[in-house]
Amino acid sequence: MSTPKTKVEGEKHAEIGDAEDLDRAGESAPTVNEIMIIDPDTLELDLNHGRIGKMQNLEPLRNIERLYLRWNFIKKIENIETLTTLVELELYDNQITKIENLHTLVNLEMLDLSFNKIKEIEGLEHNLNLKKLFLSSNKIHKIKNVKHLKNLELLELGDNKLREIENIDGMTSLSHLYLGKNKIAKIQNLETLSNLRCLSLQSNRLKQIENLNDLVNLTELYLSENILTKIENLDNNIKLETLDLAQNKITIIENLEHLAELEELWMNDNDISDWASLQSLENNKKIATVYFERNPFSQDPMYRPKLRRIMPSLTQIDATLCR
Repeated sequence: MSTPKTKVEGEKHAEIGDAEDLDRAGESAPTVNEIMIIDPDTLELDLNHGRIGKMQNLEPLRNIERLYLRWNFIKKIENIETLTTLVELELYDNQITKIENLHTLVNLEMLDLSFNKIKEIEGLEHNLNLKKLFLSSNKIHKIKNVKHLKNLELLELGDNKLREIENIDGMTSLSHLYLGKNKIAKIQNLETLSNLRCLSLQSNRLKQIENLNDLVNLTELYLSENILTKIENLDNNIKLETLDLAQNKITIIENLEHLAELEELWMNDNDISDWASLQSLENNKKIATVYFERNPFSQDPMYRPKLRRIMPSLTQIDATLCR
C-alpha cells in the first residue's frame, strides 16, 4: 500500500483551490512524491484531490494496474512510459491540453480524460486494448483517430463541440456511445455499429429520428432536449427497453406499439394534448415507468388514474411511485 504523507482534503474540485492561484504562486502545486510514499508493489494508487501539479516520480511503480489522478492541476501527460502494466488511468478534471506519451501503455483498457482542455483526439495509436475511452467536457471538434481501437466498447464524447457523427464505422465492439450536449444536427454513420446497445444524443440539434434501422441491438436510446416533432423510424429497434424523448416538440404518441420490451418511456416537456394517442401504449405490456409531466394533457385532474388504466403495468408515474 502507498502511505499518505499528508491528509488530502476536499470533496469537490471547487473546494480544493483555484488553478490560476496556483499558477500565480509558481510551483506551489505538489508533485506525487511530496504527498505519498510509494510502495513499488502497489496495484492501485489513488491520488484524487491531491493538488498535484505535475506527473513525476512514478517510475518505482513496477506492477501498477490502476492509477487515479482526478481533480488535480496536471497540465501534461508525462513520465509514465515505464508504467506498462497500467490497465486503468484516470485524469478526469485536470488542465490537460493534449493526449500524448501513452505509446508504451499497451495494456491500457480504460482511459478517462474528461473535463480537460483537449481539442483533438490523437496519441492513441498503440493503445489497441482500450475498452473504455472517456473524453467528455473537452473542446473536441471532430471524431477521429479512434477506428483502429477494435476492442473499444464505450466511447464518451459528450459536452464537446462536435457537429457530425463520423469516423466510427466498423467499430463493431462498441456497445455504448455517448454524444450528448454537442451540436449534432443529424443521426448518421452508425449503420455498422451492429452491437450498439446504448446511444445517447441528448441536447443536440436533431430534427428527425432516422438511420437507426441497422441498430437492432439497441436497448437504450436517449434523444431528449432536441427539436424532434415526431416519433418515427424505430421499426427495427424492437429490443428497446428505455426511450428518452423528453423536452422536444412532439405532439402525438405513435409508432411505439411494436416495442414489446419497452420498460421506460420519458416524454415529459413535450406538446402532447390529446389523450387518444396514449391509448396505443396499452399494447406495451412491460412499461413500468413513464414521465409525462409538463405536457398539456398532464393537467387533467384524472391524469394518474387514466395512465394506470391504459398501462396497468406502471410502477412509476413521473417522480412518484404508483401504489
